[in-house]
Amino acid sequence: MKKVFLIFALAAAITAPACAQQPEKRSVETKTSAPNEKFAQIKFETETHDFGTFAEKDCPVKYEFEFTNVGNAPLIIHQAMTTCGCTVPNYSKDPIAPGGKGKIEVVYNGRGKFAGPFKKNITVRTNSKTFAVARLFIQGTMTTE
Repeated sequence: MKKVFLIFALAAAITAPACAQQPEKRSVETKTSAPNEKFAQIKFETETHDFGTFAEKDCPVKYEFEFTNVGNAPLIIHQAMTTCGCTVPNYSKDPIAPGGKGKIEVVYNGRGKFAGPFKKNITVRTNSKTFAVARLFIQGTMTTE
């Protein structure tokens, strides 16, 4: 009985100091924009374009998505890509100054593909604070006549 009491007393003596310690207080930092922070911000005039109905013989068709850098730092388009080879985006690799405008030209060539309605998306990756990844859409109906 003395051995059991001695073991409990020893366990209590070892764990008591550990329980008495205060947990370390950590400050939580919140990310807020400093008033003088510089960042790019892209704003598109429109994010969707409808070609309507057009004949296959009129391919390729193209549209230019216009945008403005409404931020206070240069805007850089890192990448513009699509999911199929019938849609090709072209854009300037040069930085767009604050207040400057730019264009992303999208060419759709459905010649030799299936006629009918389509909707394609273009993924645009930038250094914009609000839209690091933006999605643009083109749609329409291609006929065989």
